[in-house]
Amino acid sequence: MGRFALLLLLAFASFQILCFAADEDTVFYESFDEPFDGRWIVSVKDDYKGVWKHSKSEGHDDYGLLVSEKARKYAIVNELDKPVNLKDGSTVLQFETRLQNGLECGGAYLKYLRPQEAGWVPKEFDNESPYSIMFGPDKCGGTNKVHFILKHKNPKSGEYIEHHLKYPPSVPSDKLTHVYTAILKPDNEVKILIDGEEKKKANFLSADDFEPALIPAKTIPDPDDKKHEDWDERAKIPDPNAVKPDDWDEDAPMEIVDEDAVKPEGWLDDEPEEIDDPEATKPEDWDDEEDGEWEAPKIDNPKCEAAPGCGEWKRPMKANPAYKGKWSAPLIDNPNYKGIWKPQEIPNPDYFELDKPDFEPIAAVGIEIWTMQDGILFDNILIAKSDKVAESYRETAWKPKFEVEKEKQKAEEETTDSDGLSGYQKKVFDVLYKVADIPFLSEYKLQILDLIEKAEKQPNITIGVIVSVVVIILTVLFKLIFGGKKQPRVEKEPEVVETSSNDQSSSGEKAEEEEEKEGTAAAPRRRRRDT
Repeated sequence: MGRFALLLLLAFASFQILCFAADEDTVFYESFDEPFDGRWIVSVKDDYKGVWKHSKSEGHDDYGLLVSEKARKYAIVNELDKPVNLKDGSTVLQFETRLQNGLECGGAYLKYLRPQEAGWVPKEFDNESPYSIMFGPDKCGGTNKVHFILKHKNPKSGEYIEHHLKYPPSVPSDKLTHVYTAILKPDNEVKILIDGEEKKKANFLSADDFEPALIPAKTIPDPDDKKHEDWDERAKIPDPNAVKPDDWDEDAPMEIVDEDAVKPEGWLDDEPEEIDDPEATKPEDWDDEEDGEWEAPKIDNPKCEAAPGCGEWKRPMKANPAYKGKWSAPLIDNPNYKGIWKPQEIPNPDYFELDKPDFEPIAAVGIEIWTMQDGILFDNILIAKSDKVAESYRETAWKPKFEVEKEKQKAEEETTDSDGLSGYQKKVFDVLYKVADIPFLSEYKLQILDLIEKAEKQPNITIGVIVSVVVIILTVLFKLIFGGKKQPRVEKEPEVVETSSNDQSSSGEKAEEEEEKEGTAAAPRRRRRDT
Protein backbone atom coordinates (compact mmCIF):
# COMPACT_ATOMS: atom_id res chain seq x y z
CA MET A 1 0.00 0.00 0.00
CA GLY A 2 2.90 2.30 0.75
CA ARG A 3 4.37 1.65 -2.70
CA PHE A 4 1.02 2.50 -4.35
CA ALA A 5 0.80 5.72 -2.35
CA LEU A 6 4.33 6.61 -3.45
CA LEU A 7 3.50 5.99 -7.11
CA LEU A 8 0.35 8.08 -6.74
CA LEU A 9 2.36 10.89 -5.20
CA LEU A 10 4.91 10.76 -8.02
CA ALA A 11 2.15 10.78 -10.65
CA PHE A 12 0.50 13.77 -8.98
CA ALA A 13 3.82 15.60 -8.85
CA SER A 14 4.45 14.87 -12.55
CA PHE A 15 0.99 16.17 -13.39
CA GLN A 16 1.68 19.34 -11.45
CA ILE A 17 4.95 19.84 -13.31
CA LEU A 18 3.18 19.37 -16.67
CA CYS A 19 0.47 21.83 -15.66
CA PHE A 20 3.11 24.34 -14.55
CA ALA A 21 4.94 23.92 -17.89
CA ALA A 22 1.68 24.41 -19.77
CA ASP A 23 0.98 27.57 -17.77
CA GLU A 24 4.49 28.79 -18.52
CA ASP A 25 4.00 28.24 -22.26
CA THR A 26 0.47 29.67 -22.38
CA VAL A 27 0.77 33.36 -23.19
CA PHE A 28 -2.93 34.11 -23.70
CA TYR A 29 -6.08 32.02 -23.41
CA GLU A 30 -9.73 33.04 -23.73
CA SER A 31 -12.41 30.41 -23.18
CA PHE A 32 -15.39 32.82 -23.01
CA ASP A 33 -16.73 30.82 -20.07
CA GLU A 34 -17.53 34.19 -18.51
CA PRO A 35 -19.08 37.28 -20.21
CA PHE A 36 -16.47 39.16 -22.23
CA ASP A 37 -17.31 42.63 -20.85
CA GLY A 38 -14.29 44.21 -19.24
CA ARG A 39 -11.77 42.00 -21.04
CA TRP A 40 -12.78 42.69 -24.62
CA ILE A 41 -13.43 46.17 -26.01
CA VAL A 42 -16.03 46.66 -28.72
CA SER A 43 -15.12 49.26 -31.35
CA VAL A 44 -17.15 52.47 -31.25
CA LYS A 45 -16.40 53.33 -34.89
CA ASP A 46 -19.55 54.17 -36.85
CA ASP A 47 -19.10 51.43 -39.44
CA TYR A 48 -19.08 48.65 -36.86
CA LYS A 49 -22.71 48.17 -35.84
CA GLY A 50 -22.67 44.38 -35.44
CA VAL A 51 -23.71 43.20 -31.97
CA TRP A 52 -21.46 40.70 -30.18
CA LYS A 53 -23.13 38.25 -27.79
CA HIS A 54 -21.91 35.88 -25.09
CA SER A 55 -23.76 32.78 -26.23
CA LYS A 56 -23.79 28.99 -25.95
CA SER A 57 -22.70 26.92 -28.90
CA GLU A 58 -25.73 25.10 -30.32
CA GLY A 59 -26.14 21.74 -28.61
CA HIS A 60 -23.52 22.48 -25.92
CA ASP A 61 -23.25 24.19 -22.55
CA ASP A 62 -19.98 25.73 -23.73
CA TYR A 63 -20.02 29.49 -24.32
CA GLY A 64 -18.36 31.50 -27.06
CA LEU A 65 -18.31 34.94 -28.69
CA LEU A 66 -21.20 35.13 -31.18
CA VAL A 67 -21.76 37.17 -34.35
CA SER A 68 -25.48 37.78 -33.81
CA GLU A 69 -26.64 39.79 -36.85
CA LYS A 70 -26.44 39.43 -40.60
CA ALA A 71 -24.88 41.92 -43.03
CA ARG A 72 -22.86 43.82 -40.44
CA LYS A 73 -19.31 44.85 -39.70
CA TYR A 74 -17.89 43.68 -36.38
CA ALA A 75 -14.83 44.77 -34.42
CA ILE A 76 -13.69 43.75 -30.94
CA VAL A 77 -10.24 43.58 -29.36
CA ASN A 78 -8.46 42.27 -26.26
CA GLU A 79 -5.14 43.83 -25.31
CA LEU A 80 -2.59 41.37 -23.90
CA ASP A 81 -0.94 41.92 -20.54
CA LYS A 82 2.42 41.76 -22.24
CA PRO A 83 3.40 41.81 -25.95
CA VAL A 84 4.42 38.47 -27.47
CA ASN A 85 7.85 38.38 -29.07
CA LEU A 86 7.53 36.27 -32.23
CA LYS A 87 11.31 36.20 -32.68
CA ASP A 88 11.74 34.19 -29.48
CA GLY A 89 11.36 30.47 -30.20
CA SER A 90 8.13 28.97 -31.49
CA THR A 91 4.76 30.68 -31.32
CA VAL A 92 1.40 28.97 -31.74
CA LEU A 93 -1.79 30.81 -32.69
CA GLN A 94 -4.98 28.80 -32.28
CA PHE A 95 -8.73 29.39 -32.07
CA GLU A 96 -12.05 27.69 -32.71
CA THR A 97 -14.76 28.82 -35.08
CA ARG A 98 -18.19 27.33 -35.65
CA LEU A 99 -20.26 28.50 -38.63
CA GLN A 100 -23.61 27.55 -37.12
CA ASN A 101 -25.57 28.90 -40.10
CA GLY A 102 -22.94 28.16 -42.71
CA LEU A 103 -20.78 30.74 -44.45
CA GLU A 104 -21.64 31.97 -47.92
CA CYS A 105 -19.98 35.36 -47.72
CA GLY A 106 -17.90 36.63 -44.84
CA GLY A 107 -14.76 36.36 -42.76
CA ALA A 108 -14.10 34.46 -39.53
CA TYR A 109 -10.43 35.28 -38.99
CA LEU A 110 -8.41 36.91 -36.22
CA LYS A 111 -5.99 39.80 -36.33
CA TYR A 112 -2.94 39.82 -34.07
CA LEU A 113 -2.16 43.49 -33.58
CA ARG A 114 1.04 45.40 -33.03
CA PRO A 115 1.54 47.57 -29.91
CA GLN A 116 -0.53 50.73 -29.69
CA GLU A 117 2.58 52.79 -30.35
CA ALA A 118 2.04 51.78 -33.98
CA GLY A 119 -0.93 54.16 -34.06
CA TRP A 120 -4.21 52.68 -32.87
CA VAL A 121 -6.45 52.62 -29.80
CA PRO A 122 -8.75 49.75 -28.73
CA LYS A 123 -12.02 51.75 -28.80
CA GLU A 124 -11.32 52.76 -32.40
CA PHE A 125 -10.17 49.38 -33.63
CA ASP A 126 -10.95 49.03 -37.35
CA ASN A 127 -9.59 47.64 -40.61
CA GLU A 128 -6.78 50.22 -40.61
CA SER A 129 -5.40 49.15 -37.23
CA PRO A 130 -1.87 47.80 -37.78
CA TYR A 131 -1.50 44.07 -37.29
CA SER A 132 1.39 41.62 -37.45
CA ILE A 133 -0.55 38.53 -38.55
CA MET A 134 -4.03 37.85 -39.89
CA PHE A 135 -5.16 34.24 -39.68
CA GLY A 136 -8.37 32.31 -40.22
CA PRO A 137 -11.17 31.36 -42.62
CA ASP A 138 -12.65 33.66 -45.24
CA LYS A 139 -15.20 32.77 -47.91
CA CYS A 140 -17.07 34.89 -50.44
CA GLY A 141 -17.52 34.49 -54.18
CA GLY A 142 -14.27 33.18 -55.61
CA THR A 143 -12.54 33.46 -52.22
CA ASN A 144 -12.43 30.29 -50.15
CA LYS A 145 -9.31 30.10 -48.03
CA VAL A 146 -7.82 29.95 -44.58
CA HIS A 147 -5.85 33.18 -44.66
CA PHE A 148 -2.38 33.55 -43.29
CA ILE A 149 -1.04 37.05 -43.90
CA LEU A 150 2.18 38.46 -42.47
CA LYS A 151 2.66 42.22 -42.38
CA HIS A 152 6.39 42.71 -42.67
CA LYS A 153 8.48 45.86 -42.61
CA ASN A 154 10.73 46.39 -45.61
CA PRO A 155 14.14 47.21 -44.06
CA LYS A 156 15.06 49.51 -46.94
CA SER A 157 11.86 51.48 -47.51
CA GLY A 158 10.36 51.18 -44.00
CA GLU A 159 7.04 50.30 -45.63
CA TYR A 160 4.84 47.56 -44.15
CA ILE A 161 3.81 45.06 -46.83
CA GLU A 162 1.20 42.29 -46.66
CA HIS A 163 2.67 38.91 -47.57
CA HIS A 164 -0.02 36.33 -48.32
CA LEU A 165 0.46 32.59 -47.96
CA LYS A 166 0.21 31.00 -51.41
CA TYR A 167 -2.31 28.23 -52.01
CA PRO A 168 -3.83 28.21 -48.51
CA PRO A 169 -6.25 25.41 -47.53
CA SER A 170 -10.00 25.78 -48.07
CA VAL A 171 -12.59 26.43 -45.38
CA PRO A 172 -14.48 23.28 -44.19
CA SER A 173 -17.96 23.38 -45.71
CA ASP A 174 -19.97 22.05 -42.75
CA LYS A 175 -21.44 23.67 -39.63
CA LEU A 176 -19.24 21.89 -37.09
CA THR A 177 -16.76 23.47 -34.68
CA HIS A 178 -13.30 23.57 -36.26
CA VAL A 179 -10.01 24.53 -34.66
CA TYR A 180 -7.42 26.49 -36.66
CA THR A 181 -3.75 26.40 -35.69
CA ALA A 182 -0.73 28.30 -37.04
CA ILE A 183 2.68 27.19 -35.74
CA LEU A 184 5.54 29.65 -36.31
CA LYS A 185 8.92 27.91 -35.92
CA PRO A 186 12.33 29.52 -35.31
CA ASP A 187 13.66 27.88 -38.51
CA ASN A 188 11.37 30.16 -40.61
CA GLU A 189 8.77 27.44 -41.06
CA VAL A 190 5.04 27.96 -40.60
CA LYS A 191 2.48 25.16 -40.41
CA ILE A 192 -1.28 25.52 -40.83
CA LEU A 193 -3.40 22.89 -39.09
CA ILE A 194 -7.17 22.39 -39.27
CA ASP A 195 -8.56 20.16 -36.51
CA GLY A 196 -5.01 19.15 -35.65
CA GLU A 197 -4.28 17.89 -39.17
CA GLU A 198 -1.48 19.60 -41.08
CA LYS A 199 -2.90 21.23 -44.22
CA LYS A 200 -0.02 23.46 -45.28
CA LYS A 201 3.69 23.85 -44.59
CA ALA A 202 5.61 26.87 -45.84
CA ASN A 203 8.82 28.83 -45.40
CA PHE A 204 8.56 32.54 -44.69
CA LEU A 205 11.61 33.32 -46.85
CA SER A 206 10.55 31.24 -49.87
CA ALA A 207 9.20 33.05 -52.92
CA ASP A 208 7.26 29.87 -53.70
CA ASP A 209 5.29 30.13 -50.46
CA PHE A 210 4.46 33.82 -50.04
CA GLU A 211 3.19 36.49 -52.41
CA PRO A 212 4.88 38.91 -52.66
CA ALA A 213 8.09 37.29 -51.45
CA LEU A 214 9.60 38.69 -48.24
CA ILE A 215 13.01 38.85 -49.93
CA PRO A 216 12.86 40.76 -53.24
CA ALA A 217 14.43 39.33 -56.39
CA LYS A 218 18.14 40.07 -56.86
CA THR A 219 17.54 41.38 -60.36
CA ILE A 220 14.65 43.09 -62.09
CA PRO A 221 13.86 43.90 -65.73
CA ASP A 222 15.47 47.18 -66.76
CA PRO A 223 12.58 49.68 -67.01
CA ASP A 224 14.61 51.80 -69.46
CA ASP A 225 15.43 48.96 -71.83
CA LYS A 226 13.40 49.18 -75.05
CA LYS A 227 12.90 46.70 -77.86
CA HIS A 228 14.76 47.61 -81.05
CA GLU A 229 12.63 48.34 -84.10
CA ASP A 230 14.34 45.59 -86.12
CA TRP A 231 13.80 42.94 -83.43
CA ASP A 232 11.93 40.07 -85.13
CA GLU A 233 9.95 37.81 -82.76
CA ARG A 234 8.38 35.64 -85.49
CA ALA A 235 9.73 32.10 -85.22
CA LYS A 236 8.01 31.13 -88.49
CA ILE A 237 7.23 33.20 -91.59
CA PRO A 238 5.39 32.47 -94.88
CA ASP A 239 7.82 31.11 -97.47
CA PRO A 240 8.46 34.11 -99.78
CA ASN A 241 9.42 31.76 -102.62
CA ALA A 242 6.29 29.66 -102.45
CA VAL A 243 3.88 29.89 -105.40
CA LYS A 244 0.29 28.76 -105.52
CA PRO A 245 -0.01 25.61 -107.69
CA ASP A 246 -1.80 26.09 -111.02
CA ASP A 247 -4.38 23.45 -110.15
CA TRP A 248 -5.30 25.04 -106.82
CA ASP A 249 -8.96 26.06 -107.09
CA GLU A 250 -9.85 28.42 -104.27
CA ASP A 251 -13.46 28.65 -105.46
CA ALA A 252 -14.21 24.93 -105.25
CA PRO A 253 -17.11 24.39 -102.81
CA MET A 254 -16.63 22.36 -99.62
CA GLU A 255 -19.56 20.06 -100.50
CA ILE A 256 -21.08 18.86 -103.76
CA VAL A 257 -24.16 16.84 -104.72
CA ASP A 258 -23.51 13.11 -104.60
CA GLU A 259 -24.36 12.15 -108.19
CA ASP A 260 -23.87 8.47 -107.40
CA ALA A 261 -26.59 8.46 -104.79
CA VAL A 262 -29.70 6.42 -105.65
CA LYS A 263 -33.14 6.92 -104.18
CA PRO A 264 -33.80 4.13 -101.67
CA GLU A 265 -36.29 1.52 -102.68
CA GLY A 266 -39.65 2.08 -101.04
CA TRP A 267 -39.31 5.87 -100.75
CA LEU A 268 -42.83 7.36 -100.55
CA ASP A 269 -42.66 10.36 -102.88
CA ASP A 270 -46.36 11.23 -102.55
CA GLU A 271 -46.58 10.98 -98.80
CA PRO A 272 -45.98 14.14 -96.69
CA GLU A 273 -43.66 13.89 -93.71
CA GLU A 274 -46.35 15.32 -91.41
CA ILE A 275 -50.12 15.04 -91.37
CA ASP A 276 -52.96 16.57 -89.40
CA ASP A 277 -53.50 14.85 -86.05
CA PRO A 278 -56.69 12.83 -86.62
CA GLU A 279 -57.45 12.76 -82.92
CA ALA A 280 -57.31 16.53 -82.53
CA THR A 281 -60.62 18.38 -82.22
CA LYS A 282 -61.44 22.01 -82.46
CA PRO A 283 -61.79 23.54 -78.96
CA GLU A 284 -65.35 24.47 -78.03
CA ASP A 285 -64.37 28.04 -77.16
CA TRP A 286 -62.53 28.59 -80.48
CA ASP A 287 -63.83 31.72 -82.24
CA ASP A 288 -62.92 31.77 -85.96
CA GLU A 289 -63.43 35.54 -86.13
CA GLU A 290 -61.11 36.26 -83.22
CA ASP A 291 -58.76 33.28 -83.33
CA GLY A 292 -58.66 32.70 -87.08
CA GLU A 293 -59.37 29.51 -88.97
CA TRP A 294 -58.62 26.51 -86.78
CA GLU A 295 -56.03 24.04 -88.02
CA ALA A 296 -55.30 20.67 -86.50
CA PRO A 297 -51.77 20.29 -85.08
CA LYS A 298 -49.32 18.26 -87.12
CA ILE A 299 -47.89 14.83 -86.20
CA ASP A 300 -45.30 12.61 -87.90
CA ASN A 301 -46.85 10.64 -90.76
CA PRO A 302 -47.07 7.02 -89.48
CA LYS A 303 -46.67 5.71 -93.05
CA CYS A 304 -43.18 7.16 -93.10
CA GLU A 305 -42.08 5.25 -90.03
CA ALA A 306 -41.68 1.96 -91.91
CA ALA A 307 -40.39 3.58 -95.11
CA PRO A 308 -36.87 4.92 -95.73
CA GLY A 309 -38.36 8.38 -96.25
CA CYS A 310 -41.23 10.53 -97.49
CA GLY A 311 -41.73 13.52 -99.72
CA GLU A 312 -39.57 14.76 -102.54
CA TRP A 313 -36.26 12.88 -102.64
CA LYS A 314 -33.11 14.87 -103.27
CA ARG A 315 -29.56 13.64 -103.69
CA PRO A 316 -27.51 14.22 -100.52
CA MET A 317 -24.38 16.34 -100.37
CA LYS A 318 -20.91 14.86 -99.97
CA ALA A 319 -17.43 16.24 -99.29
CA ASN A 320 -15.86 17.74 -102.41
CA PRO A 321 -12.55 15.94 -103.10
CA ALA A 322 -11.40 18.99 -105.10
CA TYR A 323 -11.93 21.36 -102.18
CA LYS A 324 -8.74 23.00 -100.94
CA GLY A 325 -9.86 26.34 -99.54
CA LYS A 326 -7.87 29.53 -99.66
CA TRP A 327 -4.22 29.02 -100.51
CA SER A 328 -1.53 30.33 -98.21
CA ALA A 329 2.21 29.97 -98.39
CA PRO A 330 3.68 27.31 -96.08
CA LEU A 331 5.63 28.50 -93.06
CA ILE A 332 9.40 28.22 -92.83
CA ASP A 333 11.92 29.03 -90.11
CA ASN A 334 12.49 32.78 -89.91
CA PRO A 335 16.18 33.46 -90.65
CA ASN A 336 15.90 36.78 -88.79
CA TYR A 337 14.24 35.32 -85.70
CA LYS A 338 15.80 36.68 -82.50
CA GLY A 339 13.48 35.15 -79.91
CA ILE A 340 10.82 36.75 -77.73
CA TRP A 341 12.14 40.07 -76.56
CA LYS A 342 12.36 40.92 -72.93
CA PRO A 343 14.26 43.69 -71.16
CA GLN A 344 17.66 42.86 -69.78
CA GLU A 345 18.01 42.21 -66.07
CA ILE A 346 19.67 44.75 -63.80
CA PRO A 347 20.48 44.61 -60.06
CA ASN A 348 17.38 45.32 -57.97
CA PRO A 349 18.01 48.52 -56.02
CA ASP A 350 15.44 47.36 -53.42
CA TYR A 351 17.06 43.98 -52.84
CA PHE A 352 18.04 42.99 -49.32
CA GLU A 353 19.08 39.80 -47.60
CA LEU A 354 17.24 38.31 -44.66
CA ASP A 355 18.08 35.42 -42.35
CA LYS A 356 14.80 35.58 -40.43
CA PRO A 357 11.60 37.59 -40.74
CA ASP A 358 11.60 40.79 -38.72
CA PHE A 359 8.39 39.92 -36.87
CA GLU A 360 6.55 42.70 -35.09
CA PRO A 361 5.38 41.77 -31.57
CA ILE A 362 1.74 40.87 -30.89
CA ALA A 363 0.15 43.16 -28.32
CA ALA A 364 -3.56 42.40 -28.83
CA VAL A 365 -5.97 39.92 -30.36
CA GLY A 366 -8.77 41.39 -32.45
CA ILE A 367 -11.68 40.24 -34.58
CA GLU A 368 -12.51 42.69 -37.35
CA ILE A 369 -14.80 41.18 -39.97
CA TRP A 370 -17.58 41.93 -42.41
CA THR A 371 -20.09 39.12 -42.91
CA MET A 372 -23.45 38.43 -44.49
CA GLN A 373 -24.03 35.53 -42.07
CA ASP A 374 -24.92 35.43 -38.40
CA GLY A 375 -24.24 32.49 -36.10
CA ILE A 376 -20.42 32.64 -36.32
CA LEU A 377 -19.07 31.55 -32.93
CA PHE A 378 -15.48 32.14 -31.76
CA ASP A 379 -14.05 30.19 -28.84
CA ASN A 380 -10.87 29.03 -27.07
CA ILE A 381 -8.47 31.63 -28.46
CA LEU A 382 -4.92 30.64 -27.57
CA ILE A 383 -1.42 32.05 -27.95
CA ALA A 384 1.26 29.66 -26.73
CA LYS A 385 4.99 29.05 -27.05
CA SER A 386 4.62 25.28 -27.48
CA ASP A 387 2.61 23.23 -29.96
CA LYS A 388 2.15 20.62 -27.21
CA VAL A 389 0.07 23.14 -25.27
CA ALA A 390 -2.08 23.78 -28.35
CA GLU A 391 -2.50 20.04 -28.84
CA SER A 392 -3.59 19.67 -25.22
CA TYR A 393 -6.28 22.34 -25.64
CA ARG A 394 -7.50 20.65 -28.84
CA GLU A 395 -7.86 17.35 -27.01
CA THR A 396 -9.62 18.75 -23.95
CA ALA A 397 -11.56 21.81 -25.18
CA TRP A 398 -12.30 21.16 -28.86
CA LYS A 399 -12.39 17.44 -29.56
CA PRO A 400 -15.24 16.46 -27.16
CA LYS A 401 -17.52 19.08 -28.73
CA PHE A 402 -16.52 18.09 -32.24
CA GLU A 403 -17.23 14.40 -31.61
CA VAL A 404 -20.72 15.20 -30.27
CA GLU A 405 -21.45 17.38 -33.31
CA LYS A 406 -20.17 14.71 -35.70
CA GLU A 407 -22.44 12.09 -34.15
CA LYS A 408 -25.42 14.42 -34.47
CA GLN A 409 -24.50 15.20 -38.08
CA LYS A 410 -24.15 11.50 -38.84
CA ALA A 411 -27.67 10.89 -37.56
CA GLU A 412 -29.04 13.76 -39.63
CA GLU A 413 -27.26 12.53 -42.75
CA GLU A 414 -29.36 9.39 -42.77
CA THR A 415 -32.06 11.57 -44.26
CA THR A 416 -31.78 14.54 -46.56
CA ASP A 417 -31.06 17.71 -44.58
CA SER A 418 -32.77 21.09 -44.86
CA ASP A 419 -30.38 22.18 -47.61
CA GLY A 420 -31.43 19.29 -49.83
CA LEU A 421 -28.04 17.58 -49.51
CA SER A 422 -27.83 13.91 -48.61
CA GLY A 423 -25.04 12.60 -46.44
CA TYR A 424 -23.48 11.02 -49.53
CA GLN A 425 -23.43 14.37 -51.31
CA LYS A 426 -21.86 16.11 -48.32
CA LYS A 427 -19.06 13.54 -48.31
CA VAL A 428 -18.58 14.08 -52.03
CA PHE A 429 -18.31 17.84 -51.52
CA ASP A 430 -15.80 17.35 -48.70
CA VAL A 431 -13.65 15.27 -51.04
CA LEU A 432 -13.98 17.87 -53.82
CA TYR A 433 -12.87 20.64 -51.44
CA LYS A 434 -9.76 18.58 -50.66
CA VAL A 435 -9.18 18.07 -54.39
CA ALA A 436 -9.29 21.84 -54.89
CA ASP A 437 -6.36 22.15 -52.46
CA ILE A 438 -4.07 19.88 -54.54
CA PRO A 439 -1.09 22.09 -55.52
CA PHE A 440 -0.91 21.15 -59.21
CA LEU A 441 -4.59 22.23 -59.57
CA SER A 442 -3.95 25.66 -58.04
CA GLU A 443 -4.54 27.41 -61.37
CA TYR A 444 -8.05 25.95 -61.45
CA LYS A 445 -8.86 26.20 -57.73
CA LEU A 446 -11.34 29.08 -58.04
CA GLN A 447 -13.07 27.35 -60.95
CA ILE A 448 -13.44 24.11 -58.96
CA LEU A 449 -14.70 25.95 -55.86
CA ASP A 450 -17.21 27.81 -58.00
CA LEU A 451 -18.53 24.49 -59.36
CA ILE A 452 -18.78 23.00 -55.85
CA GLU A 453 -20.68 26.00 -54.48
CA LYS A 454 -23.11 25.81 -57.38
CA ALA A 455 -23.70 22.10 -56.72
CA GLU A 456 -24.29 22.77 -53.01
CA LYS A 457 -27.13 25.09 -54.01
CA GLN A 458 -28.41 22.72 -56.72
CA PRO A 459 -27.81 19.14 -55.45
CA ASN A 460 -29.31 17.65 -58.62
CA ILE A 461 -26.21 18.68 -60.61
CA THR A 462 -23.73 16.95 -58.26
CA ILE A 463 -22.85 14.25 -60.82
CA GLY A 464 -22.24 16.90 -63.48
CA VAL A 465 -19.91 18.77 -61.14
CA ILE A 466 -17.94 15.59 -60.39
CA VAL A 467 -17.55 14.99 -64.12
CA SER A 468 -16.42 18.61 -64.64
CA VAL A 469 -13.78 18.34 -61.90
CA VAL A 470 -12.53 15.06 -63.37
CA VAL A 471 -12.25 16.74 -66.79
CA ILE A 472 -10.22 19.56 -65.24
CA ILE A 473 -7.87 17.06 -63.55
CA LEU A 474 -7.40 15.11 -66.78
CA THR A 475 -6.79 18.36 -68.67
CA VAL A 476 -4.08 19.41 -66.22
CA LEU A 477 -2.46 15.96 -66.34
CA PHE A 478 -2.54 16.03 -70.14
CA LYS A 479 -0.83 19.43 -70.12
CA LEU A 480 1.79 18.22 -67.66
CA ILE A 481 2.53 15.15 -69.78
CA PHE A 482 2.26 16.58 -73.27
CA GLY A 483 2.56 20.32 -72.68
CA GLY A 484 6.11 20.52 -73.93
CA LYS A 485 5.43 18.81 -77.24
CA LYS A 486 4.82 20.78 -80.42
CA GLN A 487 1.40 20.43 -81.92
CA PRO A 488 1.18 19.60 -85.65
CA ARG A 489 0.40 22.51 -87.93
CA VAL A 490 -3.08 22.53 -89.45
CA GLU A 491 -4.31 24.62 -92.34
CA LYS A 492 -7.56 25.56 -90.70
CA GLU A 493 -8.70 25.37 -87.11
CA PRO A 494 -12.26 25.42 -85.78
CA GLU A 495 -13.34 28.56 -84.02
CA VAL A 496 -13.23 28.24 -80.23
CA VAL A 497 -15.17 30.43 -77.86
CA GLU A 498 -13.10 31.07 -74.74
CA THR A 499 -14.65 31.55 -71.34
CA SER A 500 -13.18 32.78 -68.12
CA SER A 501 -13.48 30.80 -64.89
CA ASN A 502 -16.29 33.11 -63.78
CA ASP A 503 -18.18 32.58 -67.04
CA GLN A 504 -17.97 28.83 -66.78
CA SER A 505 -20.18 28.72 -63.71
CA SER A 506 -23.08 29.94 -65.82
CA SER A 507 -22.18 28.16 -69.05
CA GLY A 508 -24.99 25.64 -68.59
CA GLU A 509 -27.57 28.39 -68.17
CA LYS A 510 -26.29 30.22 -71.26
CA ALA A 511 -26.41 27.03 -73.30
CA GLU A 512 -30.02 26.47 -72.27
CA GLU A 513 -30.94 30.02 -73.24
CA GLU A 514 -29.30 29.63 -76.66
CA GLU A 515 -31.04 26.30 -77.20
CA GLU A 516 -34.37 27.82 -76.31
CA LYS A 517 -33.83 30.68 -78.77
CA GLU A 518 -32.82 28.27 -81.52
CA GLY A 519 -35.83 26.10 -80.80
CA THR A 520 -38.29 28.93 -81.38
CA ALA A 521 -36.58 30.21 -84.50
CA ALA A 522 -35.77 26.92 -86.25
CA ALA A 523 -38.04 25.18 -88.78
CA PRO A 524 -39.62 21.82 -87.87
CA ARG A 525 -37.10 18.97 -87.88
CA ARG A 526 -37.01 17.28 -91.28
CA ARG A 527 -36.33 13.61 -91.98
CA ARG A 528 -32.90 13.08 -93.51
CA ARG A 529 -32.93 12.22 -97.20
CA ASP A 530 -29.97 10.01 -97.87
CA THR A 531 -29.13 6.52 -98.85
